[in-house]
Amino acid sequence: MARTLAKVDTSTVVLEAAKKVLRQKGYAKLSTRDVAAAAGVPLSQIHYHFGSKQGMLLALFEYLNSQLLDRQSVLFHDKTLKLSEQWDKACDYLDEDIGSGYVRVLQELIAASWADGAVAKVIQTGIMGWITLIGELARRAEREFGGLGPFTADEVAILVGNAFIGAESHYLLGLEKKGAPVRQALRRFGDLIRIRESLK
Repeated sequence: MARTLAKVDTSTVVLEAAKKVLRQKGYAKLSTRDVAAAAGVPLSQIHYHFGSKQGMLLALFEYLNSQLLDRQSVLFHDKTLKLSEQWDKACDYLDEDIGSGYVRVLQELIAASWADGAVAKVIQTGIMGWITLIGELARRAEREFGGLGPFTADEVAILVGNAFIGAESHYLLGLEKKGAPVRQALRRFGDLIRIRESLK
């Protein structure tokens, strides 16, 4: 029992260190040696728990993504909040995810997945988890508003998912500093939801 707990604790320490190093150096320059040093564990522990650099990074994505999906699921299933309030909170979460390093991890792994099928499979599964969750919310909006115009709930889910992933990419590219109000535009969409709510 104690050995199992120690294993879980070491894995988590390594994943938190990997998140920090990835945020600082990016995917291409990240090394398992740097992660081991940041985690304060022997390099052999990374190979023991994850097998390779790729295995460690995929575990990191799954570790972070499952936490954030759980967080988002709680938000989207909170019936005490209006849809507009949930949208506002989702925008707050985007700010938090930029600060935590999750956005950098996701975008680095998306780029890596273009040339690596194993990475692509994990990222596809992770992103579809988000699309499915957003689809549930879109179906709620469809019921509350009596339809979504020419769009199906699944189409809205794809558009919203891409809006947030695109906003993350634009942020990391520094486009906000160049005059493209990426996150502000997302927040303004919440105002459109409020207008639609006021017409019910």
